[in-house]
Amino acid sequence: MNTDLTAKSSSLRLLWPQWQGAAPDVVGALAPELPLPLAQTGYSLGTRILDLLVPGSADQRTEVVPVGEYSSTLGAERGVYAREAVIDQLQAALKILREADPDKVTTLGGECSVSVAPFSHLGAKYGDDLAVVWLDAHPDCTLPESNYNGYHAMAISHLIGHGDPDVLQALPATIDPSRVALAGLHAWAEDELPNVQAWGLTTFSPTVLNQGTESLLDWLKATGCSKVAIHLDVDVVDSSDVVLGLGMEPQGLSRDSVAKTIAALHGAADVVALTVAEYLPRQVLALQDLLGKIEFPS
Repeated sequence: MNTDLTAKSSSLRLLWPQWQGAAPDVVGALAPELPLPLAQTGYSLGTRILDLLVPGSADQRTEVVPVGEYSSTLGAERGVYAREAVIDQLQAALKILREADPDKVTTLGGECSVSVAPFSHLGAKYGDDLAVVWLDAHPDCTLPESNYNGYHAMAISHLIGHGDPDVLQALPATIDPSRVALAGLHAWAEDELPNVQAWGLTTFSPTVLNQGTESLLDWLKATGCSKVAIHLDVDVVDSSDVVLGLGMEPQGLSRDSVAKTIAALHGAADVVALTVAEYLPRQVLALQDLLGKIEFPS
């Protein structure tokens, strides 16, 4: 890790093992085979594994956003679970981004909200020339007053200027919804879809993208943007094929379609950000739980 925060770097690798954005009731329901503390903080192990799997480069700076340890005393405040931790960690990430001032960012997380800070940073840098493609089964368009208080489901909301005033005040920029596409969307809460429609977000279903990327590239061309930030929530991958994230959503994108979509975006624009989020290594966590109960020879 580069500890000289005064040094500028054109490319930043941001490791952000944030887990507090996912509310415990949902985590417990979706990962019942794991002890709740292990399931909640499982994104941290997921981030470490992603760091091993995603190649870096010698000239790419790496920074780690500090994330608090598990606590059973966390609760919801102003409609956001673990709100104080979420805001503190957002500000820490923004400080790294501000001082490194990268032109491009690879973010490995962590739940979905880890894209908010880097995309906002690049939104301030590139203005109307930046489009966002959000590859996700879910729209992430809830609000603090919505039924679910997990901040990871509010990522798009805050990125386009809706939500907690303290979060919005911290962000260097928001993205106009006309330059945001929800790609692979096929699962949502009852109180989310009205927001998607009211805010004018463009959506692409897995059925469309599994057939090809032409419509998405047409949308990108129509925005007039030469730069694109890509968010990949691994739950966009069809869970009937493989379960990678916390959410298990069938009828999603094939792994091949995900790769082809991102490759097509690279061919059509300058990809200045790519986030991989929501990876929950269930089998590794279950093994960790098992091994923690075994006494080994010393």
